[in-house]
Amino acid sequence: QVQLVESGGGLVQAGGSLRLSCAASGRTFSNYVMGWFRQAPGKAREFVAAVSRSGSSTNYADSVKGRFTISRDNAKSTLYLQMNSLKPEDTAAYYCAAGPSVTISAGRYNYWGQGTQVTVSS
Repeated sequence: QVQLVESGGGLVQAGGSLRLSCAASGRTFSNYVMGWFRQAPGKAREFVAAVSRSGSSTNYADSVKGRFTISRDNAKSTLYLQMNSLKPEDTAAYYCAAGPSVTISAGRYNYWGQGTQVTVSS
């Protein structure tokens, strides 16, 4: 089992920045690919970004490419999502997830956090 706890969400004006964190405990963090997903009210959960076990490979949704950066610190068992140039359409609950491979498919991730809310005002 892997336990994931997100933090860092909040209310920010459009154009601002936030940094999300996801603290992992349980099994060895570096054994898992990590991803960020988000879900806005009334919408399906969507892929945001993923990072390989070593952190050397990343993948982003087109909607966040160039604005968001995913990273991980295996020594601290922590995943990050740096979000810059935020837009109102980025408003959603953000979830971190752990799984066996880099994929945009939420169903391929085995473990999920409870989520942290990000609200971007215009």
